[in-house]
Formats: sequence, structure tokens, C-alpha cells
Amino acid sequence: MFNTILVPVDLAETEASSLALERAIELAKISNGHLRLIYIRSVMPVTYMEFVPQSFDTEQQVECEQKLAEIAAKVPLPAGHVSAVVRMGSIYNEVLDEADKMKADLIVVGSHRPSMATYLLGSNASAIVRHAQASVLVIR
Repeated sequence: MFNTILVPVDLAETEASSLALERAIELAKISNGHLRLIYIRSVMPVTYMEFVPQSFDTEQQVECEQKLAEIAAKVPLPAGHVSAVVRMGSIYNEVLDEADKMKADLIVVGSHRPSMATYLLGSNASAIVRHAQASVLVIR
């Protein structure tokens, strides 16, 4: 069915991500597939860089990698079937790039119920759905 599944995880808001992760785990178990968790860090505007310590970027990367590794460690799949990566950039671009890089069969994305803001501005989930080469499952 699905051999490689990519799951974007929002470390700041795990509720939407946890539902998507649950479904991805179920699908990976059925097909003995591999699961890759991805978290995308936002790029800090240059104007703020003078107000943070030099080590800020490195510390943030390490902290996010640790948090994502903790989530990955709890995934009930065989050893070697779960991996995690932290990238920096725009969410949908990085998710799509990672999906292409790993040749994902499926991207499982958690999403909020649509609001006026997402209708007017669009959302990362809808951008991923529109531009992905792989199948996309959106979990509400």
C-alpha cells in the first residue's frame, strides 16, 4: 500500500499533529511501511537577529530535534521504520521538498477546521494538497 509516509508535526500544537500521526501509524502498520516525521522551523527575520544570542539558532535546532526524537521514540513501529528530521523554511515548501527527496508515497497532514482566515489566506495543508506529487491524506 504505502511504503514511505511523511508526517509533518507541529511541535507547538500537537493536537492536530497527533491525529495525523495516529492515522499514519495505522497505515504504516498495515503495509509494513516507513514513517518519517518532519518539523519545520520558521526563519527568523534578519531584523531580530541582533536581539538574540549567537547560539540561538543552534540551540533551537537541537531543542526541536530532541522534541521530535521523543515523539518518534513513542511510535509503535519496528526499529528502523521511523525517522525524524527538522528543517527550516516555509512549511509547505519544505514538506514538499522532503516528500520528493524521500520519494514519499503518502503525506499525512493534520488540519484545523477551516476558518475565515484560511479561506482568505490559504493554509499549509491546502498548499501541500495542491502541489504534492504524492497522495495526501488530510486529517481534521
